[in-house]
Amino acid sequence: MKIKIQSPGFTPRLELINFVHEKINKLTHLYGEIIGSEVCLRLDNSATKENKICSIRLFIPGNDLLVSTRYKKFEESIAQAVEILKRQIKKRKPKILNRQHLPR
Repeated sequence: MKIKIQSPGFTPRLELINFVHEKINKLTHLYGEIIGSEVCLRLDNSATKENKICSIRLFIPGNDLLVSTRYKKFEESIAQAVEILKRQIKKRKPKILNRQHLPR
């Protein structure tokens, strides 16, 4: 699976990049048909401490899944976005599998 990481305005640490790869690769165990993903890490110019934004777009056959979260740390934001994607995959997987087995 191809993982593209974008971080406009700053250069992410190697640990953060490895964390993203580790979390996204765990999603392939849930659903093997994932083609790729696009992760965008941004800093929001706000007065609050919750200014780390993580947007993840998961490319799967059919419609893509898109999640965006905002937390104090990038690690928190990434972990929560992946958890939301896990729930979306679990909810959507039976529907996808049923469509594949229907006679045409």
